Amino acid sequence: MGRSGRAAQTDTARSAYFDRVFAIVAAIPPGRVTTYGTIARALGTPRSARVVGWALNVAPEGAALPCHRVVDRDGNLSGGWHFGHPDIMANRLRDEDVPFVAPYRVDLASCLWDPAEGLVDALGAERERDEQGE
Repeated sequence: MGRSGRAAQTDTARSAYFDRVFAIVAAIPPGRVTTYGTIARALGTPRSARVVGWALNVAPEGAALPCHRVVDRDGNLSGGWHFGHPDIMANRLRDEDVPFVAPYRVDLASCLWDPAEGLVDALGAERERDEQGE
């Protein structure tokens, strides 16, 4: 296989992984947050938190994904500047009644959502719709 074949294969794998990240992010309920690492673990790639961040950085704007609900492992709004300023991300979370322990740090102990628990339902419903041709 030539270099362009490997590159296409890598792009396809990356795209599939990013799509799985987007599916998890879409399933995060209002008032809850999850972390980059928690998403990576749910996808079976526990050392890929940064790849999850890269995926969110290129998320399609028209997809209306709640990317503001993804924080770092300590609850910090590490992606806050993507929204123009961390205050914008913080205000979106506050509007959903997400509790904070500091101005830019959510209370993970009270609002962490584990996609491994909720993902089975979300992806199962998506798979069922695909099989029915919807």
